[in-house]
Amino acid sequence: MPMRELTSLDQLAQVRGPVSLAIGVFDGLHLGHHEVIASAVHRARSSGGSAVVMTFEPHPLAVLRPGFKPLRLCGPRQRALLLREWGVDALLLCPFTAQLAATSAEDFLDHLCAACRPLGSISVGEGWSFGHQRKGGAQVLAQWSQTRGFALDQVPALMQAEQPISSTRIRQAISEGRFDAASKLLGRAVLWSGEVVHGRQLGRQLGFATANIALENEVLPPRGVYVALLHGAGQTREAVANLGLRPSIEGGDPEPTLEVHVLDWNGDLYGQWVQVELRHFLREEQRFESLEQLRSQIAEDVQAARAWHQALRN
Repeated sequence: MPMRELTSLDQLAQVRGPVSLAIGVFDGLHLGHHEVIASAVHRARSSGGSAVVMTFEPHPLAVLRPGFKPLRLCGPRQRALLLREWGVDALLLCPFTAQLAATSAEDFLDHLCAACRPLGSISVGEGWSFGHQRKGGAQVLAQWSQTRGFALDQVPALMQAEQPISSTRIRQAISEGRFDAASKLLGRAVLWSGEVVHGRQLGRQLGFATANIALENEVLPPRGVYVALLHGAGQTREAVANLGLRPSIEGGDPEPTLEVHVLDWNGDLYGQWVQVELRHFLREEQRFESLEQLRSQIAEDVQAARAWHQALRN
């Protein structure tokens, strides 16, 4: 059964109860988030009800402190894919507005209880709070769970290297190109996802056709050329990727572009949603004075990527 996507609290009435809610921002869906969501899934399976992940769109800081909105770690399609794999029955994208921010914790909880048929449990991360001025803290939520008759799971923070796993740590690791460190915090490979779109066709003219990806992720690593894997259409293909502003092209790009050349493959990926795994940094982005110099360097990059993949296979 496909995971349902809801856009309002009232739509919770359409979900088979008892409803087990995992509530949080869940930016990145890292190992700590998985613990909270797994708690709700376990409750749902035990009760015969539904596991629902409730998060907020846009990120609450986009409303509360617009200048400090964190960059998105995980795009909407990648998030939905992961939640389905984790056994979630429905995703509620609760619109976060100034009106919601001004709603008291008790009124918000009453709305939740009234919408669910019934509310069976709430799972949150330890220290999570909600409502106007964040007055719905742990103790208050524990009291209300008893008076309103739902179970409460406050999941302790998951630690790694003696520090709590957090989206902030993952953003820092990715921005510094430390993919292994980010992967350990995520519990999976770091992936950049998006739809393959038409570009300027320069790569094809140079003899190295590339897939230009409209990225959903906002957190990017250092610009440059990487050995990569491209996951899409049920297959994983060895590749070399360039993330940058393409300074050798007249005018360049205003924002970083991710281009992927799949090794020894000439298929059509246009319109497909793919995920790219950057495995190894080859070189920094640089400007070339001629297309011939660019073509020569791309050929060297392809050979270096092919050798890296070959060494890994052996």
